[in-house]
Amino acid sequence: MDNFVLWTIFLYTALCFSIYQGQEIQEFPPTFLKVSKNLPLQRLLVEWDVSDSAHKFELEMVFDIQVSRTEEMNVVWTEYYNTTLSKLKKTLHWSWDSELPLECLSHSVRIRSMVNDERFSKLWSRWSQWETVLGLDTSDDNTPYIFPEDKVVEEGSNVTFCCIGGKDSRIEYLLFNYTDYYYPDSNTSQQNMVITMKKVLHAEVPGIPVFCKISGKENKKYSATLLFVGKPPYEPEDISCDTRDIKTLTCTWNPGKNTYLYGAHSTKYHLFERFSQKTFCYQETAHYLEPIHCSWAIDQQMIYNLTLTAQNPLGKRSANFVLDVAHRVHPYPPSDLSVEHMKATEVSLYWRMQPKYKAIKLLCQIENRHPSGQVELHNSSPVQSNSYPHLTLGGLQPFTYYTFRMRCGAASHFWKWSEWSKTLRVRTNEAAPSGKLDVWREVTPVLGGRNVTLFWKPLPDFRANGGDISFEITWEKLKKASELEHISISALQNSTTISIDNHSYKISVAARNNINSSLPSVMIISRATDNAAFMPGVRYNFRVYGSLANEDFFLGKKVGYTKELAPRLNPQGEIAEMTSHTVTVTWDSYPVNESQPGFIRGYHVYVKTMEEECSLKGSAKHALSDGSVLCKYTIENPEEKRYVVKHLMPETTYALAVKAYTGGGETPIDAYINVDTLHDSKIYLPVLLVIIPFVVITAVCFWKIKWVKDCCYPEIPNPNKSQVLSFNGLKLNSEAVLKLSDCIPDTVVLENTSEANTLQLRSHGTILESESKVINPSWVYFIQNEVGNLMCTQSAPEACTSFENLAYSSQTALGSSLYQNLWMSEKSEPQLSILLYQPQHYIEILSKDTVTSLREITEREGSLRYISQMEVPRSEAKLSDLPHFTEPIEHSSYKIQTVLGSELVTSTSDEGIQSQDSSTSSNSTALLLPGRH
Repeated sequence: MDNFVLWTIFLYTALCFSIYQGQEIQEFPPTFLKVSKNLPLQRLLVEWDVSDSAHKFELEMVFDIQVSRTEEMNVVWTEYYNTTLSKLKKTLHWSWDSELPLECLSHSVRIRSMVNDERFSKLWSRWSQWETVLGLDTSDDNTPYIFPEDKVVEEGSNVTFCCIGGKDSRIEYLLFNYTDYYYPDSNTSQQNMVITMKKVLHAEVPGIPVFCKISGKENKKYSATLLFVGKPPYEPEDISCDTRDIKTLTCTWNPGKNTYLYGAHSTKYHLFERFSQKTFCYQETAHYLEPIHCSWAIDQQMIYNLTLTAQNPLGKRSANFVLDVAHRVHPYPPSDLSVEHMKATEVSLYWRMQPKYKAIKLLCQIENRHPSGQVELHNSSPVQSNSYPHLTLGGLQPFTYYTFRMRCGAASHFWKWSEWSKTLRVRTNEAAPSGKLDVWREVTPVLGGRNVTLFWKPLPDFRANGGDISFEITWEKLKKASELEHISISALQNSTTISIDNHSYKISVAARNNINSSLPSVMIISRATDNAAFMPGVRYNFRVYGSLANEDFFLGKKVGYTKELAPRLNPQGEIAEMTSHTVTVTWDSYPVNESQPGFIRGYHVYVKTMEEECSLKGSAKHALSDGSVLCKYTIENPEEKRYVVKHLMPETTYALAVKAYTGGGETPIDAYINVDTLHDSKIYLPVLLVIIPFVVITAVCFWKIKWVKDCCYPEIPNPNKSQVLSFNGLKLNSEAVLKLSDCIPDTVVLENTSEANTLQLRSHGTILESESKVINPSWVYFIQNEVGNLMCTQSAPEACTSFENLAYSSQTALGSSLYQNLWMSEKSEPQLSILLYQPQHYIEILSKDTVTSLREITEREGSLRYISQMEVPRSEAKLSDLPHFTEPIEHSSYKIQTVLGSELVTSTSDEGIQSQDSSTSSNSTALLLPGRH
């Protein structure tokens, strides 16, 4: 022991020395590498080790593992394996599952290591040598193979198949499930073939066949295998465990959904109990739709902790549950159900139960099914299972078949009912008929007496309660002692006739069976009288008597008819009120008493239209024998004697009739009340609403015609109302005065309409030249005074021309000096420059006429034509181009634009111009010409 301790200390010291002296020892390469394979699992198993020193220091190491295939060592997998070494020098293990069957190709493994410790530099060791496990691809065998063999995979997986043709053979194709052909790559060796199926699906039959077609020197060969595609097991469903006899415990469950794996690959179940560490059963799925059962004997153990495991090649699922046997009792159904002590209204049922050897308390339920199909359930009191219990059921009907069956369950810790027992059908005993018969009679007088015909039928509460039913009729006199007479009638009949004399009789009718008779139904036949026969349509008052203990007693009065007839009298309808759409009819005096041949049930009101068709709302159609159709209204209250017919048309003729009806009907219609509805004043209201405002507006317009004309459509605008005068200028005598600073005037020309005097206009002091030369035109020159008003330059004693239109000047502002401010002057063209106002505008008055008086000017006023300023042409235009009316316009209220003074205004003209008479000169036109601004 001491040597071991010293040796350990020595090694540790040497290791530390090497680390701190340049880290000469840094690698712990893998040693003893060994590779094997588990073919059923298609798994490579790898084992290796490292040096003892690495184990002693429990180093944390990383191993780089590579897996390769084929002779070229093509690496197909690389993985880093981390572990901490143990002082116990355990061998290291690693495994790898191959998708390609390991039989197909040789597989090689190599490993290198690195210490994952801060005391060491992190450098990989050198690789180990490749360690290889051989596949059949290196075999010299001539036998062909296909792998994997009978493999089980989960649905949706990828599966790789390989075909090995053997020595001196080649693979032609691979056939999958008889439908899919795959051929080897022409660029590779055709001795081996590898192919991968993607996302394979299950088949309805167990196993999918896969074939390899191989050809060689020998005969053609096939190599085949099966692929099983399915699903992992599902967790067991509806697990239930119970005992029926406290001797055996049985568990039942459903496998769940189909896994599509059958036979050796189907799901296996085993039930393990944890307390006893026992496995009670090992079951295999026969069909996924069939429940699975597992039973075992119960010893002394009553509490079980169970684990049910389902397992197949693709996985396993488990379910755990705990149960108490005493709480899971599911009894067997009762047996030997029988009836004892049967009576007419009750029976006693007896039965046997299990288990007998170990008594438990059971609660039983009896089902009683009536002939009508009604079901009653009755519970018994708890009874011991090893006894012979019974239950008495009452409230049954005599001579009736009943069907019984039973089931039982644990009285304590009820789990579930047992199955129903076998049914037992029994019939109760007979009893005397119960209830009474409903009887009535018909009495017919005959010579020396009467014949009484009796009728009967069972009342709702009547029950025969037995067989061999017959009817017993007995009768005897009431007031005089007589012998009781009796007859028996078969159950097939329900009437008979007996003969009696004119005395009073008591008659009894009863039903009888094998046991006894029912209570009799009794009626009294009074002695015969001379009563007259009943007549239809006559109201009778009846007094009803009953009989008890051979005595009559009064029950009440009844009023009725043997047969009702239609009313004899028709209601006399009168029109009480009428509108355009309704008519109210009344018949207040109509009687409803006993004078009628029947009870008045109500009234019918008929309405006939001229079209003889019924279209009134709320009415019913009533066809007459002649084919015409009336509207019918029904009044079901006989006390109601007033009705309002609605939804009529105004100013329309209708015919009305009122009829009473009884249980015997009503008489035909023989007379009508004709009525004409009133006109509807409401239809004129829209017309009045339109006409009255129109009339009012029209009257106002005629009353204020001048105001309307001036406001809406004046013939010529009134300059006094022009917006031009809205400026804040000088006002004299409440009238505005136009200032040149506020408004720039335009040119006004008074033109003679003679075609020979057509002129060409030019402004700004230029003489206007006409096509026929105009001599000595007259000009009016304006100047602006100190206050800004227009003034004439006076060069002659003639009167000036003034304008009443205040848009151009104001004669009110000029006052009494009107005729002193304007005059006519004859100036030559160079003198036009003396105009003092800007811009220079002029008013030219051209006329070949000599105006002789102001009266003549006034007379011309009606023929003057006003031409808009906006339509005056440019200064170079001719007067012939100006727009003017070819027809004289009518006289308007617009005032003359030109006013002459006290002296006549004269104008000179060329010698070639002939003076025209007044009729010609009256056709003058005032033109307002724009100047150049």
